Amino acid sequence: MQFLLAFIVVAPLLAAAAALLPPPPGLKGRSPEQAVLRHGVTVTGVILAAAIALTLGFDHDAPSRFQATTDISWIQALNVRIHLGIDGISLPLLLMTALLFFLCALYSYFKLPAGPSPKAFVALLLVLESGTLATFAVLDLLLFFLAFEMVLIPMYFLIARWGGAQRQAAAWKFILYTLLGSVVMLLGLLLIGLKSGTFDMVALASDNGRGLSRTTQLLAVLAIGIGLAVKTPMWPLHSWLPDAHTAAPTVGSVLLAGVLLKMGTYGFVRILLPVTPDGMATFAPYLGALAAIGIVYGSLACLSLARKGNKGDLKRLIAYSSVGHMGFVLLGIASMTPTGVNGALFANIAHGLITGLLFFLVGALKDRYGTADLDTLAGATGAALYGRAPRLGAFLAFAAVASLGLPGLAGFWGEMLALFGAFDPAEGLSRPAFLTYMAMGAFGTLLTAAYLLVVVRRVCMGDPKAPGAAPVALADIQRYEFAAWTPLVALTVLAGLWPAVLLGLTDPAVQKLLAGGNA
Repeated sequence: MQFLLAFIVVAPLLAAAAALLPPPPGLKGRSPEQAVLRHGVTVTGVILAAAIALTLGFDHDAPSRFQATTDISWIQALNVRIHLGIDGISLPLLLMTALLFFLCALYSYFKLPAGPSPKAFVALLLVLESGTLATFAVLDLLLFFLAFEMVLIPMYFLIARWGGAQRQAAAWKFILYTLLGSVVMLLGLLLIGLKSGTFDMVALASDNGRGLSRTTQLLAVLAIGIGLAVKTPMWPLHSWLPDAHTAAPTVGSVLLAGVLLKMGTYGFVRILLPVTPDGMATFAPYLGALAAIGIVYGSLACLSLARKGNKGDLKRLIAYSSVGHMGFVLLGIASMTPTGVNGALFANIAHGLITGLLFFLVGALKDRYGTADLDTLAGATGAALYGRAPRLGAFLAFAAVASLGLPGLAGFWGEMLALFGAFDPAEGLSRPAFLTYMAMGAFGTLLTAAYLLVVVRRVCMGDPKAPGAAPVALADIQRYEFAAWTPLVALTVLAGLWPAVLLGLTDPAVQKLLAGGNA
């Protein structure tokens, strides 16, 4: 177990260096480009197999205890240690990350985005995987920061070199927002470490803020929270996200929505809730307010983009929907209750699966039509997807109803639990305020249903008043697309019908985390 976790974190980084080397004789296949793409699929597949083995070996009777731990002194002067471990909070995120990277590598093997060398593409993808996996596995504040920052450069280049229109501007906006947020976050992490005398996240969580003054906690929550909020992204620090998603290649959008956004909300749960509880209690009402505004704002933006004549881009619409969905995650965290935090963690996984699937589908539509413009997709396609590519239309309709929170699918449970958490927030928080946030969140679910149903009607059925045209055959789902998308569909159904799969892991760990390591 200990070796598996270290292997999962380090192996992609070593494999990224190997991807830049010439392929060994006999392994080139039809070309060196095919060899390096096969290398990416193989490595991410091995990492996924290791993550599955780690999950099977995990002691599910003790999910609140950190397992597969490694604890080695690294920088003695600062008391920084190479400390790795997983519990019921981080294990689902680790497994989902490994799955999404494998599916993206598989998809890219058959549909590589236009850009420079495939070697560079695969190397950047593997560096990105190492950084994201490390973020969910490290238990030291400075290591967390290094892993948190490690993903920025590869994602920047994936957008800037393999993206679409306006990719340079979108990539610069992404890197500037996240770097500025990270600088502020580093100050907060250093403040905690220097004031408490340790950067160890387990020791800090067990202390539960008792070694930090109220002023220190307030400053730390403000500084760290800004950095995490940018990555989440929280309204009004979200404006980099629609541009980045619109410009990014398909796999870049999938990984940005499915994995990178989760790093921000994971930091709120892993660091701020247990380490600075008094500071979080002070800022929780403001976090809840911004989360509720984000839910409504994201849904209204999507509804505007979905309207006929507004020239809305479907990738941009899905990006704005992430602002709303992550608002539910932040609302659950702001409630500071086991119900709300469990809902936030569940919504994290559901959003990764469903929105990852949506970006795969939108990428496939853009490849076929040459555009993701909603008016074009709905008005110039005859009978639209149901008449031209019915299986593709069925997948899109499924992903849409899963995203709007249909009961029986994964999207339902996280949002419902987050609203329940807001209905009865932690002691000391203003219940009238959180009831208002709950009402805004419930209204947001109605808006979400409205814009997603409009998207399904327009893209899958076509605009009823558009000029009539006979349905023309369009390439339906290919085998590699089916292989990349089906696991996400199956897991969305599994988590929706059997939520105890996730909640059985997260709940004991959340109970212990909120009790300061005493439960």
